Amino acid sequence: MKFKVGDKVNFLNESGGGVITKIIDSRMVNVEVEGGFEMPVLTSELILDYRAKEIEDIEKEYSLDRPAKAISSTENIEENEPERITEINPYFQVKEEKGIYLVYEPLDQQWILTGDIDIYIVNNTGYDILYSLFFEENGTLKGIDYGSVPPDSKINIDTIDRDDLENRTKGYLQILFHTDEPEKLFMPLHSRINVKTGRFYKEGSYVSNTLTGGKAIIVNISPESALETVDDNILKEKFGNRAAKAKAETIREIPVIEKHKISDREAVVDLHIGELIDNITGLSGKDMLEIQMNYFKKALESAILNDYEKVTFIHGVGNGVLKNAIIKEIDDYEGLEGRMASITKFGVGAIDIYIKPKE
Repeated sequence: MKFKVGDKVNFLNESGGGVITKIIDSRMVNVEVEGGFEMPVLTSELILDYRAKEIEDIEKEYSLDRPAKAISSTENIEENEPERITEINPYFQVKEEKGIYLVYEPLDQQWILTGDIDIYIVNNTGYDILYSLFFEENGTLKGIDYGSVPPDSKINIDTIDRDDLENRTKGYLQILFHTDEPEKLFMPLHSRINVKTGRFYKEGSYVSNTLTGGKAIIVNISPESALETVDDNILKEKFGNRAAKAKAETIREIPVIEKHKISDREAVVDLHIGELIDNITGLSGKDMLEIQMNYFKKALESAILNDYEKVTFIHGVGNGVLKNAIIKEIDDYEGLEGRMASITKFGVGAIDIYIKPKE
């Protein structure tokens, strides 16, 4: 259901209601309740107050002596059109790692496998970004959108139905980063987008997140820690010795996968919980699995971005939960192949992931 500013609404799951004062985006609005307090509410949790609407229509019909307020078509469109750019999560702490994301979020969370889908570019960094987005449509590359997004914000690129999925899952995203006083300069980001359409029909593909607030398919374009920085030679060439010296005083973040490098384009990552955190007191099995899988994905993404050919992940023997979670995760990637690692080196507690070179 589409709402507009001024609509009187009731809450679906609790008593009371109010008046819509602002359209935040395609799935959330501000509602002013009794006492003048405003609160953000999902549109799926609201229903139009039809009784109030009927009274309002009757008043309009019989109030012939009251002059009508002239509203231009432009004013009406601006008032009711959702804002494309919104804060990532103004009400709660963002838990996802800093970086750039492409997010596919069902417009109506009640129809997660069949309804329309919002596509967002999420800028979860402290930099302004300039983006250019291309998708393959019927075998032809087309420029879909370009513009800028402030720090800690997201932009709604498009809302599509399921028939358009094939034309919105393969393409390229290019990003430039800017801030007035950078501690480090990032090289332009060029990322290939390749999302399997089958993921959109599996309920397990949609995960709760704090980037958009609902369940969505999250594509980590690049963690901020994996972004390539401008090296000293380029700084010196462009800005002179003073800029090069200033750059040298900052600590360059090492890509995650470099910490596990054992040879050229090859790494070994130990996912035993004791290798990832110092203190596991109070952690449940679910908590530990989440920590292990988060680090697995971070290391894998870093390996892909840095052109590694093979990464061995040590998952241990245990009950096979971590191993099965890894196998399920790599199935969502293109160009990855998983094999049992060398038994002589790792026993039966490790898996080799081979990464096909970028085309």
